[in-house]
Amino acid sequence: MMGHTHALTGAVAWLAVAPGLAALPYLQESSRFVEVGIMAGALTPAELIAGALVCAGAAMLPDLDHPSATIAQTFGPVTWALSKAVAWISGGHRGATHSLVFAVAVGMGAHMLATRYPLGRDILVVLMIGLALRAIGIGIPGKKLGSALVNIGLTVGLYAVFRSLEVGYAWLGLAIGIGSLVHVVGDCCTEKGCPVLWPLRQRWVLPYKIGLKTGRAFEQKILAPILSLAVVGLLYLRLAPL
Repeated sequence: MMGHTHALTGAVAWLAVAPGLAALPYLQESSRFVEVGIMAGALTPAELIAGALVCAGAAMLPDLDHPSATIAQTFGPVTWALSKAVAWISGGHRGATHSLVFAVAVGMGAHMLATRYPLGRDILVVLMIGLALRAIGIGIPGKKLGSALVNIGLTVGLYAVFRSLEVGYAWLGLAIGIGSLVHVVGDCCTEKGCPVLWPLRQRWVLPYKIGLKTGRAFEQKILAPILSLAVVGLLYLRLAPL
């Protein structure tokens, strides 16, 4: 799947499941979960929106193993070099990063960051917001520098708004993990599939050769608009007054 499709599926997944996760009794009543702050109460509207952006950005993380992917191009030579290193370590595109192990690992890592290192948490949130905006195509067509400046401005502005609204990030690990997992599920729907149970090499893919072809008309003209409408619909459902 293409970058904007992954980002949209991440946002849809968060808006669909986060309120339910926040309402689960064991996440609110268990002292262990309350102590570490995992979804220990209902999400505010600002937290719901922030989570959707973070989850959309996290849905790009598995493609760090692909130097030509959107995420590898987002922050110039820095992310490109990081992508080359990740590709080598993970065994190439759709290797270790496209697995359940990776989704769990980055989710747990993000949660530890959120609970122990506020500065690192804030940097990660800013990076995920910027990545989400880049993935969904916000910018100036044909103008790389202009698009980068727009991205930076919107990212900083959104983070400042979230900070002014006192958004908490106890949910950060869940958002990162869900976004990464949704990416893997999405790529399992393509013709190449993913090694979900890495280090086992077997790839999970739709049967009967009905997997999506990345970047073709169905993804761009049908799937992406449907996902965009789903984001708008879920935002209305979650935020509209009863």
